[in-house]
Amino acid sequence: MQLRDHTPIVLDKFNGLWKRGDPEYTPMDHFSDCENIQFVGATGFRTRDGIEIAQDIVGPLANIVRIYNFITQDEQTLLVLADDGKLYHVTNNYLTVTLILDIPAMKDFAFVPWAGRAYITPFDSFGTAPNIIQKGLSGEFLYVYLGDGTTARKAAGAPPTAGSLTIVNGTGNTDAGLHLFGVLYETDTGFLTAPSRFTTFTTSAGNGVSFSSIPVSPDTFVVARRLVATKIIVNYNGDTTGYQYFFIPDGRIPNNTATTLSNITFFDADLLEDATHLIDNFAEIPAGVNLAIYHQRLVLCTTFTDISIALVSTQGEPEAISQISGLLIAPLDGNPLTAYSELRDVLYGFKRNRTFSWVDNGDDPSSWPLTVIDYGLGCPVHGISTVVDSGAASTDYLIIASYRGVVIFNGRYSDPELTWKIVDLWNSYNVNLFNRIQMVNDTVNKIIYASTPDFLLLYGDYANGLDPKKIRWTPIRFDVQVNTITLVETSRLIVGSAQLLVP
Repeated sequence: MQLRDHTPIVLDKFNGLWKRGDPEYTPMDHFSDCENIQFVGATGFRTRDGIEIAQDIVGPLANIVRIYNFITQDEQTLLVLADDGKLYHVTNNYLTVTLILDIPAMKDFAFVPWAGRAYITPFDSFGTAPNIIQKGLSGEFLYVYLGDGTTARKAAGAPPTAGSLTIVNGTGNTDAGLHLFGVLYETDTGFLTAPSRFTTFTTSAGNGVSFSSIPVSPDTFVVARRLVATKIIVNYNGDTTGYQYFFIPDGRIPNNTATTLSNITFFDADLLEDATHLIDNFAEIPAGVNLAIYHQRLVLCTTFTDISIALVSTQGEPEAISQISGLLIAPLDGNPLTAYSELRDVLYGFKRNRTFSWVDNGDDPSSWPLTVIDYGLGCPVHGISTVVDSGAASTDYLIIASYRGVVIFNGRYSDPELTWKIVDLWNSYNVNLFNRIQMVNDTVNKIIYASTPDFLLLYGDYANGLDPKKIRWTPIRFDVQVNTITLVETSRLIVGSAQLLVP
């Protein structure tokens, strides 16, 4: 019904928050100020759902700074870091808490799952505004956690350092001539250390080889030893590491107790599997700020001393990283690398305001060609959204928190950004605190969640389309501050806080 020159305005849909320019120009189907709502269907909204304590036990974890969803081989679990540097594995429907790593200086960490294991790297922020950066902790390392409740340990491992390999003739046959022999350790994650305890021995054509005094590791995670040898050396120059080593067939001792292996027969033609590259691998892998998987290789970036270098493992061996050929170097500009992610068979690396790409050419990582994608946009350390409860990025595109806003990246950055309607809100965030941003993408319910520098939750509903004009945004405020978020059970949101929720 029309009343005295007034034409009714029908609001049949609501499209969320509008924070762009003068509030007077807010579209009629948006609010210039709204909070704590939840979108319903394509047009409606209501008061948001409440929250409850996920860890309903006596003495739940508090002062939480980072949570990751860790899917083991038989259940969905959490890795939870408290602000005192204690990292916990939370299992059994979040009722069982196990301390797996304790590093007081660890104020944040990165994580990636691999074959039921968790690889973990501790880091912190350094410097003062406006030059605050994140990098791996000095004197700290990449850790591996088996997912079984035992304490996480340093990834990789040191070669044998004690004992002296003793070699004598045994029954069997070998090619006659001088060989170099060595021994290495094999760990419970399949990592092979560098060989050491090199010993010369001249084999005889009518004899095999027997070994004794084989070193035993003091580490309980060593499960086997492997023997290696060179082919016949004609003019030995005394340089034990300057020759090519091969694994000896039948030269594996499948335990960490036996010190002898007798009557091994092999010929030079049988030495096929090269072990030389193990000499150059890190025995201790330095800590960084980000972990990613590319072509079944582990990628780690931004150590305490090398902020523009990424370390890349051997294919299929996440702990085998060469100090010579396993390096990717981003252009040096004083800014650290922040993240890596695979997209459409390309490895993308990010700084906070740069984006690069590398493509596996089938050779060593140090030879992969570098391409600069963008000189102005990048992302913070947790700025790449993970998808549902997988902990991985989408295979078709990445959703990235950049200085400009939340953007879609599919090899290039979309324009305008997904946060186009709330650009003033995004620009109000302190860029020195962008390391607090963590995003998850619930592709089932079509919702993007982001923890923000001001400890709120930014909620973006894209049921009407993943489009800057169609996505609907609103901030959400809880009775506790939002430090970190993750998705479990496909689309259940878990919030980590420095406070306890009071019932």
